[in-house]
Amino acid sequence: MGELVLAADLGGTNLRMAVVGRSGNVEHRSRCSTPRGNDPVTIINAVADLASECRKSIGQERLTSTIGVAAPVIVNAQNGTVYKAPNIPALNGFPFAARLSDRLGLKIVLENDATAAAVGEHWLGAARDFENAICVTLGTGVGGGIILWGRLLRGPDGTAGEIGHICVEPNGHQCGCGSWGCLEQYSSATAVVRIAGELAHENGLPSPPDLNAEKLFKAAKLGDTIAVAAFRRAGYYLGIALADIINVLDPDVIVLAGGMSGSWEVFIDETRDQIAKRAFRLPALRAKLVRAELGDDAGILGVARLAFAAHDQGQLES
Repeated sequence: MGELVLAADLGGTNLRMAVVGRSGNVEHRSRCSTPRGNDPVTIINAVADLASECRKSIGQERLTSTIGVAAPVIVNAQNGTVYKAPNIPALNGFPFAARLSDRLGLKIVLENDATAAAVGEHWLGAARDFENAICVTLGTGVGGGIILWGRLLRGPDGTAGEIGHICVEPNGHQCGCGSWGCLEQYSSATAVVRIAGELAHENGLPSPPDLNAEKLFKAAKLGDTIAVAAFRRAGYYLGIALADIINVLDPDVIVLAGGMSGSWEVFIDETRDQIAKRAFRLPALRAKLVRAELGDDAGILGVARLAFAAHDQGQLES
């Protein structure tokens, strides 16, 4: 039974890989830029190259025969085929796990990055003391993961936990998923920038050039009216979605992760207000709303946990 596992976080910009121990200790890290273009094989090659580097650094004898990969994709958890990859379109419809397995000679666990982050936070982070946890990742988009009674909820199609595609504004902005008014269009970092531009236009003001969520956060902390209103609106819609989640799933804790969670102080009061107004009273009072603790390592640690589980199950079955 191996003591270490390879775990990768494949993002639209960067590819990171770590060697992780059974207690969550990280023994080695490697990274590179995610290959651009329309050929998915270049991504397979990049993952394989980092895996080779890690194997040489650590020694193959200490590693399990399983590698976990977290990626911003909707995935068939049974066969590792990617349904949709908005940020890495080269992977759309690609049998990622099978092709990577052929290349490395290892068993592959492919998981949605937000779902993996939920597993990581439940294992070692902000949700570690709770059986029922929801993790909402607020970044360029909005992702999520659901843990019920200590078990990850994937659903038969692998799409459970797509919190970013809860409809919060029926006639709202069109979403990349094909629907309209999704939470992702109102509470992501990208959405906050768009909302600020809309508010500036409504008030007859020019939208600042090169605006991003980080600059808006700094402006909001200084009391800028447009920035404060943009984050408040994002918090409003987030509260609507979280109230729905509380009413449907009655979680113990909701963990907010991702880059936008760093702006917590300028939107969380509005989020809490909407939860209090819209959710059933007792579940809303009991459910804790907390910030994630693992930062960028949440996905890597989560998919490492899943890889260990898959490896150990294979050992038991063999």
